[in-house]
Amino acid sequence: QVQLVESGGGSVQAGGSLRLSCTASVNYRCMSWFRQAPGKKREGVAVVDDYGSATYLDSVKGRFTISRENANTVDLQMDDLKPEDTAMYYCAVKTGFCFLQDYAYNDWGQGTQVTVSS
Repeated sequence: QVQLVESGGGSVQAGGSLRLSCTASVNYRCMSWFRQAPGKKREGVAVVDDYGSATYLDSVKGRFTISRENANTVDLQMDDLKPEDTAMYYCAVKTGFCFLQDYAYNDWGQGTQVTVSS
């Protein structure tokens, strides 16, 4: 089973930045970030394929950037953070078509907490 190791979460004030990183034990075509806030459904934040093509949640467009550092590492640069970005962030990987629906992903990291204060 693939292992996903996330890092980079933390606490910042609104307008600040954080960078998340996820390394997988094997290479996958699609590497994604999801998030889940308390009492809310998990939502897809960003996904990038092995060509570097990315898709974003509308509310993070222009503020977050997902990138593949190498074949098995994905980063999420988060700028201009807002309190509504506060959530547990999860890395997930899959083969095949890359999209942001959590039901399609079988392999997940343990999560890293991001807290943004106003």
